[in-house]
Amino acid sequence: MSPVRTTALAVRGAVLATDLCLPDGPGPHPAVLVRTPYDRRAHHAELRSWARHGFAAVAQDVRGRHGSTGEWHPYRHEAQDGAATLRWLRGRPWSDGRVVACGASYAAHCALAPALGPRTAHGPGAAGPAPAGAAGPPWGPDAVIAAVPALGPAETAREPCGAERLHARAGWWAAHGDRPDSDPGALDRILAADPHALEHLPVADLPGRLGLALPSWPLLWAAGRTGGEEYADAAVPLLAVGGTHDPFAAETVELWRRWGTRTGAPARLLLGPWGHALTAQPGPDAGGGHRIDLGRAYAEFARAALAGTPGARPDGPALRGGAFALGGTPGHWLDARHWDPAPTRVPLLGGPLRMRVLRGERFTADPADPVRSDRLAVPASGAADRCLAVSAPLDAPLHLAGPVVARLHGTADTPAADWIVRLVALGPDGRAAHLATGVARTTAPPGTGRDVTVRLGPVARRLPAGARLRVEIAGHHFPAHARNPHTGEDPVHAKVLHASRRTVLPARSSLNLPVLDPDTAARTTARPAQEASR
Repeated sequence: MSPVRTTALAVRGAVLATDLCLPDGPGPHPAVLVRTPYDRRAHHAELRSWARHGFAAVAQDVRGRHGSTGEWHPYRHEAQDGAATLRWLRGRPWSDGRVVACGASYAAHCALAPALGPRTAHGPGAAGPAPAGAAGPPWGPDAVIAAVPALGPAETAREPCGAERLHARAGWWAAHGDRPDSDPGALDRILAADPHALEHLPVADLPGRLGLALPSWPLLWAAGRTGGEEYADAAVPLLAVGGTHDPFAAETVELWRRWGTRTGAPARLLLGPWGHALTAQPGPDAGGGHRIDLGRAYAEFARAALAGTPGARPDGPALRGGAFALGGTPGHWLDARHWDPAPTRVPLLGGPLRMRVLRGERFTADPADPVRSDRLAVPASGAADRCLAVSAPLDAPLHLAGPVVARLHGTADTPAADWIVRLVALGPDGRAAHLATGVARTTAPPGTGRDVTVRLGPVARRLPAGARLRVEIAGHHFPAHARNPHTGEDPVHAKVLHASRRTVLPARSSLNLPVLDPDTAARTTARPAQEASR
């Protein structure tokens, strides 16, 4: 392969630093494009890996970051700059015109953005139909690999219900926002010196407390969600890669579930027991067989996608395929067709898991002493700050594979309230392991009883016999989420917070658990990369 070399691509308002590594052979070659705000030079090993697999590999700094000029405005220019880069790439003599867009986190958005615009001949917003028979937008990629996707400003900043993801956004903006370089440890250093910094009010003025100039911080909280309808119109193959311990796990699965549903474009899923860094960040439930070669899996998917093979299987067509890992096993992987079985209803009182409430049918959500997102220990005495329920020890292993949903009936004595449900596994030794957390935001006249649906996100885990499930229902989840002021005012701008007294009716509350039957859970596949590419 050739050495990595750097070139510059001029686009409207910027010059984009671009690195290239070519495979051996005369070409022309298919290409892979990675556009990133995290420094293209960090991808040189990845470029060489792609070149060994026969792809011309390109990594580019987005505008205003690292080696690229222009102004850095997160999420603003990626569709147009991505389309311009794809046009340039397809015009190179070493390119055969086929391109796979690939990226993780924000770079996944960069890969997706040019694939999701209207199918026009000249780029997003231009007039003119796509050529007859085109597989996708002619200015977009021919396939997309999106890992742990940070889909948009609102999608990363807020839960679907509107609850603010405070800690994660403060960390990202401190490290990468409104600056040409990166400082990944910025927030950790600030919190070491000022442990109460994230308690600052209002949240809109937090950069001042952090000692950072972040003019785009208020714009982040004003951004609106897209709704995800554009995924249904996607027209090229997708590989969505995620981890059940990643904060964007639900977004990864939802992207895979909705992709191409109106066009027939195939979508594949690889979901492992990993955090945001994927196999470099295995969860405590990961086994040896869950550490797979993602580079090889990506290359196999890219070859299959460019050859037009994903979507047809020996056992019949499947638009949505792939594989997911079952945590708590040595290395079990299951076909994605087994994801999200019919839910099993588990009442908070009795039921198949013999649930019982330990304390807190009445509790106080006090923003001065919120339930912490970074602590799994629960108080055994004192005023109740959450409703706490626990199951009996499991008689047999329990296999969960899909989203968990809680349905509560409760009241608050304030006009606004957040309802947090946290699901925890207690091992036979009593050790606690987080499974999933969800938030729902409600507004209602004080004292009004209401049914509340809380979506906790995906779980893929085997729980051994003797383990128990613990359910916590609270009003805060800080610092992962901003504290609700309970007044109806937007938590981003609120300066005064009030306590909220809650009542939960366990007899009218339950969980919907995605329980796999033992025979299905035993149908393991040792080749997740093959499932993702066929």
